[in-house]
Amino acid sequence: MVNRDRLAGTFTDLIRIDSISKKEGAFAQVIFKMLESMGAQVLEDNAGEKIGSDATGNIIAKFNGTEKAVPPLLLNAHIDTVQPGENIKVLFSDDTFRSDGATILAADDKSAVAVLLEALTVLKEQNLKHGPLEVVFTICEEIGLLGAKHLDYSMITAQYGYSIDATDVEGIVTRAPGANRLRFDVHGRDAHAGAAPEKGINAIQIASRAIANMTLGRIDDETTANMGVIKGGKATNIVPDLVTVEGEVRSHDDKKLKEETKKIVAAFEHEVAAYKQNHPSDDGLPGIDVSVESDFSHMNVPEEHIVVRLAQKAANRQGYQLVCKASGGGSDANIFAGNGIVTGILGTGMRDMHTVRESVRLSDMLQSAELILEIIQLHATNKGIS
Repeated sequence: MVNRDRLAGTFTDLIRIDSISKKEGAFAQVIFKMLESMGAQVLEDNAGEKIGSDATGNIIAKFNGTEKAVPPLLLNAHIDTVQPGENIKVLFSDDTFRSDGATILAADDKSAVAVLLEALTVLKEQNLKHGPLEVVFTICEEIGLLGAKHLDYSMITAQYGYSIDATDVEGIVTRAPGANRLRFDVHGRDAHAGAAPEKGINAIQIASRAIANMTLGRIDDETTANMGVIKGGKATNIVPDLVTVEGEVRSHDDKKLKEETKKIVAAFEHEVAAYKQNHPSDDGLPGIDVSVESDFSHMNVPEEHIVVRLAQKAANRQGYQLVCKASGGGSDANIFAGNGIVTGILGTGMRDMHTVRESVRLSDMLQSAELILEIIQLHATNKGIS
């Protein structure tokens, strides 16, 4: 049922419209008009203003179902891309889309946008049965899931659905970690590094000792930790009086997330306290400011949930098995889950995302579109229960 050439053409056309994070406005207008032409009620929230995008906000398209008794189904993709993502040159050969190597391809997540638009087009042109659909295209996903975090959830009635934002076309991501974002500002005392270094307190050295005593990387099969940014110092001949360290902890287990976060905070606090004890001063230095913010909640969709059963049955009808998978990354689905919308993550075949080697096969995109169409129809005929 899916039109191969049309899908390829839509994907190519979408890639040629730049939409890096916070500059999705032109792309959003194109998507808005396409959805309107399909007969959807198309809405926008005001997330753009809140997060500094030139787009008005997230796009929410509502399609009335032919089967009114069926609960609404959420479908989601994000419309922003990472850099280098401007003036992309699309190449196609051997069933595979690539860029010319100077930029990303933007298959993340425009392959999903194209797949959803094709599925919706087929749905309408062939007058296929479907329940109410709520299609949400988010902005600024790539810079902290900001579109989903600022989505006006009063505009959404669906309680479950799918985010299309993964690689494996024969898998459904049902587990993803929660994450804490960490920031430490270590305050020392400046001094001339050559003339009077003993008068200074080296903030970078204190932070380095804390980091050296941490366990980072893979903590266990559910948990990771990373210190990813260090900023500080003014010149090589000045003892640095301030250093900022930023990092994160992720875990599929909320208890482990809390415990590992505490360990990292304790490591910084210990080094500051130890320096004070060994080098008493009357100005209270060194000091530390600690910020711990929840970046996103963990996601865990039970295998017996309709989101999983529906997708697996649809895949079976297409002739293959859909395997439940865990991910180490966060996505819009994490934010939806935190707002009471159970969301599985499906793939389009995109590979090497966020690199100039990014690619996606057209055959994988076709399989993705066919799966989504099958899910929509099964959802309608089974009234969401099977």
